[in-house]
Amino acid sequence: MPVHLSSSFIMGGTKMDLLKGQVKKVYFHYLWAAFGSAMISSIYSIVDMAVVGQYQGPEGTAALAVVAPLWNIIYSLGLLTGIGGAVLLSAARGRGDYKKDNEFFSSALALSILLAVVCWIGVVFFDRQLLTLFGASQRLLPLAQKYFLPVKFGVPLFLFNQMLAAFLRNDNAPTLATRAVLAGGIFNIAGDYLFVFTFDMGIMGAGLATVIGAFITFCLMMTHFFSSQNTLRIVKPNDVFTQFKDIVVTGFSTFFIDIAMGILTMLFNRQIMKYLGSDSLAVYGVLVNISTIVQCCAYSVGQASQPLFSVNFAAKQYDRLSTLLKYTLYSTAFFGLLWTIIIFVFPHQIMNIFMDATEQIHLIAPSIMGYYGLSFLLLPLNIFSTYYFQSLMKPQLSLFISVLRGMILSGLLIYLLPTLFGSNALWFVMPITEFIVVLIVILFMIRIQKSLYLKKQDN
Repeated sequence: MPVHLSSSFIMGGTKMDLLKGQVKKVYFHYLWAAFGSAMISSIYSIVDMAVVGQYQGPEGTAALAVVAPLWNIIYSLGLLTGIGGAVLLSAARGRGDYKKDNEFFSSALALSILLAVVCWIGVVFFDRQLLTLFGASQRLLPLAQKYFLPVKFGVPLFLFNQMLAAFLRNDNAPTLATRAVLAGGIFNIAGDYLFVFTFDMGIMGAGLATVIGAFITFCLMMTHFFSSQNTLRIVKPNDVFTQFKDIVVTGFSTFFIDIAMGILTMLFNRQIMKYLGSDSLAVYGVLVNISTIVQCCAYSVGQASQPLFSVNFAAKQYDRLSTLLKYTLYSTAFFGLLWTIIIFVFPHQIMNIFMDATEQIHLIAPSIMGYYGLSFLLLPLNIFSTYYFQSLMKPQLSLFISVLRGMILSGLLIYLLPTLFGSNALWFVMPITEFIVVLIVILFMIRIQKSLYLKKQDN
């Protein structure tokens, strides 16, 4: 019979008890691992854009901006099954229900395989149509297709890496997840230089380095299943389709964050090309990558706190939930302030990292980055809130926040602002969206805290 660790997790030889260990110590231990994993994950797109921009100029950067929505779709499906299944697994262990935990893992794995096959078919046979949909002009399309040619062979890897990382964090091994992503990221950096410049493969070389890096990450994550600390087992679920539904409902808001980012990127691409042209699209391509880093910081807070929130909520440890929330809010405030300052102080330096920028790019970049960068102040809290609501078994509320932020408000503003106030108003879409959403998030968090206080008094 498999051994279950319930609320106790062993990290680097140290037993981390999610129910009785010091909240601050456990949270920050998890945060560093989650932060490393999330940040290194963003290296794939960032290094690719930087190297391609240096090799092929603003057109290469713009081409990768077109590819970005496809990445969002693939990654988001991995988060859907990974976060959805991991939240349910942790909740089951917090309740002491050891008959259900690995059923959720097995169902999440099966759903991941199904979604990976669908993604693979779509990317292999319909890449031209997808890239055109996401804003590729006839001039940018060949470059985008060259980048994606080697990536086609490894599409499932990117989805599985997201799913596996979520379960490893909930099964003793957040440090392994970080090391696996680090190894893939290091190869991606070295491989980009080697393939793009040394072998003179151009944009296709960046795609090749990315897919090999993902394969390395996948192989290292799989070593967990041969470890003595592994408690994840493939079992036969009693009702697989019901569990599919539970996983999708629980993880959908996290999935929607990334899928919405892909949709928004597509809408921005189209509106920028309509109103402002390819130079502005190149600047926006850089902003997409910076925004990805900021989102990764928010993901790290959510992913580090999710096991603690889920287990302690299921065990009715309400005081620990309040303490944990305090540290997560400190973390989101720090990340939001940090990236807002960076985007305001170093616009030219950032552009030079990502491309061989022209004089025109340097002329327009500071204002574009400054206006759009205001959104980074509130983005981490809004992203984290979806993990918080999920972990407290409020998937509908989490989904509401995700849809409001990622589609309804932002989607309307993308079309309304440039029509009413001119083309440059596009850059205020996300700051206005994040401000409205954060007011709603704070309201619901206060209500939940009051509800948990009353439950604590009843107990």
